[in-house]
Amino acid sequence: AVIGAGWAGLAAAVTATQAGHAVTLFEMSPWPGGRARQIHAPAAHASEPALDNGQHLLIGAYRETLRLMTLVGVSLPEALGRTPLQLVDVRGQGLRLPSGPPSLAFLRGVSAHKGWSWGERWALLRHAVSWRMKGFRCDSGLTVGDLTHTLPQRIRDELIDPLCVAALNTPATEASAQVFLRVLRDALGGEPGSADLLFAKQPLSALWPAPATRWLQTHGAVLHWHHRVHTLQPHGRQWQVNQAVFDQVIVATTSVEAGRLCQSIAPQWAERALALQHEPIATVYVQAPGIRLPYPMVQLPCDEQRPAQFVLDHGHWGGPKGQLALVISGAGPWLAQGQEALTAAAMRQLTEALGQQLDSRLVPLRTLVDKRATFRCTAGLQRPPRQIAPGLQAAGDYVDGPYPATLEGAMQSGVNAAQQLPVRCPSGSS
Repeated sequence: AVIGAGWAGLAAAVTATQAGHAVTLFEMSPWPGGRARQIHAPAAHASEPALDNGQHLLIGAYRETLRLMTLVGVSLPEALGRTPLQLVDVRGQGLRLPSGPPSLAFLRGVSAHKGWSWGERWALLRHAVSWRMKGFRCDSGLTVGDLTHTLPQRIRDELIDPLCVAALNTPATEASAQVFLRVLRDALGGEPGSADLLFAKQPLSALWPAPATRWLQTHGAVLHWHHRVHTLQPHGRQWQVNQAVFDQVIVATTSVEAGRLCQSIAPQWAERALALQHEPIATVYVQAPGIRLPYPMVQLPCDEQRPAQFVLDHGHWGGPKGQLALVISGAGPWLAQGQEALTAAAMRQLTEALGQQLDSRLVPLRTLVDKRATFRCTAGLQRPPRQIAPGLQAAGDYVDGPYPATLEGAMQSGVNAAQQLPVRCPSGSS
């Protein structure tokens, strides 16, 4: 049994089914995808467009995600637009990596950054070489702020802090430096294309949840939608999920739901899962008729008056023209002021960034808030392990692993759990 049909649960179900296991999937929602899926407007606002629950950017280093998408029949060129990493403002100023091996591209991109002095550029390159020589490893108790405190302030403000909050959804003063370095290692220390940004040409649900569900259906998996698991308990050497009995179970729910299900089975594991703190992410969708950003993603100045770190233009990759999405990671302090205040501040920020060209064409569509978008990936955090009990495993972006709460972290976790299942023996063998 796989409990939960988010990205991790679907990855576990597909991997287990491919290995020959008879898989039954339980999902409490009517739809697959968990927190990374398309959301339709409420019935009272049926005329509003369906929107993704956040942007959930991919990068070229997400090998497991891309492999599984291909496995279930997704055409990557049709589903994703690819561009070398660009962290630029609306005028095109910022860090732009050319094509080629990531390490060389980073060197060339930093060297060509005209907004930084030679001293600032040299300091960043010197730190990057030092991180690489140390294998992108550091003391687990260090924060990203500790790791980068000797870098020039401008480098931290314009590169490190936005990258950290985008990748870990945790402020640099608290975020795990070791996890941050792992993301940098895979992006900048990998093969050509690892640091590329991948933009969805299709809704999130079409990238993985929907095709994975179809693949499971055609390969014999049993899928139960709108079916919450209320009880999980041992049954001899097996496990009882509600009223059904299974040899093995993978719990691929949120950490809170997993903690509830496993509290009487593995109290220490459940305590660690329930102790995780979470950070919200907000996405302010805006319709700006006739507006097209010069780049698919634009970095925005972010401070106490301006909440968003980035704005994405969906029209760049075949989406609705003029539909912009402002991304507010680490949105807790802003949400404390109220969602209306956050939306108004983001609208002012966008108007300021784009200047007079917006005029009166800026129309807020909808603000989506995921209050438990990710766990707080803090320094020294002890995440719950994959193994809960014999025959019982956990899968999810919060489970102990090298990645923060990302799509790739979820997919890797689901695959790892399924690969630990006992090997299926052919009928008649011992």
